[in-house]
Amino acid sequence: MRGYFGVGVDGLSKAMNLGNLSRIANAFDASFFFTVHSHHKLSDAQSDTSRAQQAMPYYRFTDITEFRLPLGCALVAVEITPDAVELPRFRHPLRAAYVFGAERLSLSADMLKRADFVVKIPMKFSINVGMAGAIILYDRLISLGNYPPRPVTPGGPQADLPPPHQWGAPLVKDKR
Repeated sequence: MRGYFGVGVDGLSKAMNLGNLSRIANAFDASFFFTVHSHHKLSDAQSDTSRAQQAMPYYRFTDITEFRLPLGCALVAVEITPDAVELPRFRHPLRAAYVFGAERLSLSADMLKRADFVVKIPMKFSINVGMAGAIILYDRLISLGNYPPRPVTPGGPQADLPPPHQWGAPLVKDKR
C-alpha cells in the first residue's frame, strides 16, 4: 500500500476501547498511534493483545494545543455530522491520520476544526470505536491496496489478469 496512516482517539475514557483500537491499528499496519486528552495510557489497555506500543510509535498529547502531525499528513475525523462525507464516497488521502471520538461523546469542537476531512460510516446509529476503526481501515485497505475491482456477479470469476509474459528470441544485431 502506498503512503502511510496513523490512528488516534480524542478524549477516550475506556481502557478496553483504547486497547481494541490500538490492536486494530496494529493489525492494519498503522504507522503510528496517538491519543489526545485520554484518561488512560496505552500500557493500561489489557485488550491490546498485539502489544501495539512495541510495534509502532505512540504519541500521547495532553490536549489539543499539543497535538501535532507530520507535515503533509491530512487529519480525517470520523464523526456523525450533517456535513460529513459518507465513507463509500470518500477518497482516502495517501498520508492520513484518522481520529475517533470518545464513547457516548463526539469529537471535540477543536478537533473537528482541525480536521481536513470529516467522514461518517453510513449507519443508523453510532457503534463501538474499535469496530468503527476496523471499518475505516478496511475501507482504506481495499481503496488504496492495489486490489482489482470486485466481480460484477456474486462469487464471480477472478479479475482479468494480463497473460503471463512470453519471452521471444533475443534481438541481437550482428555488427561484424
